[in-house]
Amino acid sequence: MNETSGSMTMNRRSFLAASAAAFAASAAGKAFAADDTLTFWDMVWGTGAGYTAAAKELTGKYTPAGGALGVRYQSIPWANWYQTFTSAAASRTTPAVSSGAAFLPFYFLDQGVAAPADNLVGKLQKDGKNDFLPGLLAAMKTDGGYAAVPWSMDLRVIWYRKSLLEKAGAEPPTDWDSYIKAGEALKKIGLVGLGLAAGSTTTDAQHTVSALMINNGGGFFAPDGSLNCVTDRNMETLDFINELVQKGIIDPYAASYTSDNLLSDWKSGRVAMGFGQTGLDKTVPKEIQSDVVVAHPIKARHGDLGTVYYINSLWMFTTTPSQESSEAFLEWYLDNMHTYWTSGVAIDLPVKKSIADLPVIQSNPNLVISINEWQPVGKTIGAQAPHAFAALNAVDGGAASAAFVQQIIQGKTKSKDMLETLETALKKVVQ
Repeated sequence: MNETSGSMTMNRRSFLAASAAAFAASAAGKAFAADDTLTFWDMVWGTGAGYTAAAKELTGKYTPAGGALGVRYQSIPWANWYQTFTSAAASRTTPAVSSGAAFLPFYFLDQGVAAPADNLVGKLQKDGKNDFLPGLLAAMKTDGGYAAVPWSMDLRVIWYRKSLLEKAGAEPPTDWDSYIKAGEALKKIGLVGLGLAAGSTTTDAQHTVSALMINNGGGFFAPDGSLNCVTDRNMETLDFINELVQKGIIDPYAASYTSDNLLSDWKSGRVAMGFGQTGLDKTVPKEIQSDVVVAHPIKARHGDLGTVYYINSLWMFTTTPSQESSEAFLEWYLDNMHTYWTSGVAIDLPVKKSIADLPVIQSNPNLVISINEWQPVGKTIGAQAPHAFAALNAVDGGAASAAFVQQIIQGKTKSKDMLETLETALKKVVQ
């Protein structure tokens, strides 16, 4: 699935050798309209309004050089995001550059709507700016080139309320068996040991199930990208979750929970353990933030470590008035996006080592554990495939995945039967 074409490699090298001259010639030879600017679509990340204000301010500081075009910032809400992007693609009203859901760039590259980021990646490598954390840039590569470049990462880690485990006389879990033991102790004092939200408006439970499947060396796909749901490792994972259901470690109300319901239970202390985003501690009251702690990665049945992550990326559309300008802006943006973490508006993890090494990150033990221990064992929902691909866009948050986790939480169906039903449903949207 990796690009091996010698001719494509030569073209990329040729571009790098003449990049400055080629850009100058392009800028000089094209008569841009007076109102030509790049449009940058950006989703509402991080702390919401705080992030959007910071992103708009950052984009406004961009001063194009060498005849490149300027940039206009446009915030895009998450509500109906899929329709927003696909409708724009159909009408060729897409922006020049965009952030968005993890697997959109792979889908758009496959459809010929997105422009490969190979030249941009080449520039970053040439300029010594390719300091992405392990595996993240490689996860962007497809048969058609790099679909995008990473800018942040939604990594799922296990959190626990330190005081509540102490109250229950339980230790932080180190493997699946000790997770069950801690969950049983929490259940005895009326607390939830694996917080989940599986209602129709959230994908939280889907993320947790994916994290546990990857933790056990499983996943929805085989290394060649074909569907492969019905495996021994996946059945073991569902058996483990079913044990949590049967022992009351998972709240039966989770089947209808929203993300807000789950967050309320973290805040109130009803939930004492569970998977969550790396910024969970920023979403609870200040007086309990020090009590919300990231656990070390836990070992699954065969000693495997792992979790799920979603790489938030930036990509370019073919509708840009200037591909060179799109690349110039994104290179500048990657150089300056550290402000989201220094100002505290980012919730997800940084993807560049230069940002991960900043004092604001290194002084937070939860982030240090997340970056040093959880990120290296993370994979996309495309596991066990080596990188993401277009079909994942139809899997992430789809009806088949939602029905799957509902069945798991209800605890009434055999693991193999659930996986067979899931694979049959996914075949309709993947193949």
